[in-house]
Amino acid sequence: MKKHNFSAGPSILPQEVLEQASKAILNFNNLDLSLLEISHRSADFVAVMEKAQSLALDLLGLTGKGYTALFLQGGASLEFLMVPYNLLKENGKAAYLDSGTWASAAIKEAKYLGEVLVVASSKDKNYSYVPKGYAIPADADYFHCTSNNTIFGTQLKEFPKTDIPMVCDMSSDIFSRKLDFTKFDLIYAGAQKNMGPAGTTLVVVKDEVLGKTGRNIPSMLNYQTHITKESMHNTPPVFAVYVSMLTLQWLKDLGGIEAIEKINDAKAKLLYDEIDRNPNLTGTAAIADRSHMNVTFLVNDPEKAAVFDKNCKEAGISGIKGHKSVGGYRASIYNAMPLESVKVLVEVMKKI
Repeated sequence: MKKHNFSAGPSILPQEVLEQASKAILNFNNLDLSLLEISHRSADFVAVMEKAQSLALDLLGLTGKGYTALFLQGGASLEFLMVPYNLLKENGKAAYLDSGTWASAAIKEAKYLGEVLVVASSKDKNYSYVPKGYAIPADADYFHCTSNNTIFGTQLKEFPKTDIPMVCDMSSDIFSRKLDFTKFDLIYAGAQKNMGPAGTTLVVVKDEVLGKTGRNIPSMLNYQTHITKESMHNTPPVFAVYVSMLTLQWLKDLGGIEAIEKINDAKAKLLYDEIDRNPNLTGTAAIADRSHMNVTFLVNDPEKAAVFDKNCKEAGISGIKGHKSVGGYRASIYNAMPLESVKVLVEVMKKI
């Protein structure tokens, strides 16, 4: 039976990417060696890293604009610490938008290194909306936001205008919609939600914002170290980088971000239309802030929820349970999620 994988992460990957990656595990580049056992310093893997970096900048429209793409380790969670290490001046302050669990975690880590001003928070309503109308202090060293809140199903539709560097955690919606990415001075994203398997993190940084904090930064936490060493200061996660490269190439071949955004909008519309139409369902995120990557909803009647669970299982729907912070259900419809799978879920929703 075909499985329809709505997992929030690690999450669905394009079928052709999985097939290519599986072949590389057995025999990479006709070397009669596995990708998993060749040197990361070999010409074959260096070409993979360079292509992955090039594709990331190309898809974001940042090629030749003073940005560097890095593939690092530690997930977005390590970036919560690396960002202030590299951008927060000694005796400086940083501004943060608190729009969800991961934004809150980023705030916690930044506080270890200096003053953090939370410009706005939606914690008062369990992060069911995105704060708006806040002011960003002009004397802060940078502003940090999270573009998509995976757990709560909210997404920033507009980003604030500011003259200070803007940092964004795009872990769960990177490469999914058109944005002017030159507005951001640093973007980071764990691969495992919308780009590749767990194990690597994409960091795209504007070179000119670095080296201004006055801090002595440990080597592994210093972006300049990784830029100089071309993402190979230590042994990189070769498989995760390779699969991310394949996924980025898949996206480029599809027509890039502009093409995938149309598909993502269609998938989200199908689901939200059914949620709004069906009296047995309730969306948990504010309508104006609904995510096009993570659709969160409740089945109002426990007995109908049991029927829904049974029908999901019979239809091959996997990973649909909501996070414990919200309850209910969460359909993660990342780039690789086919429209056909969303249609299957909608048909199951109609039956309750």
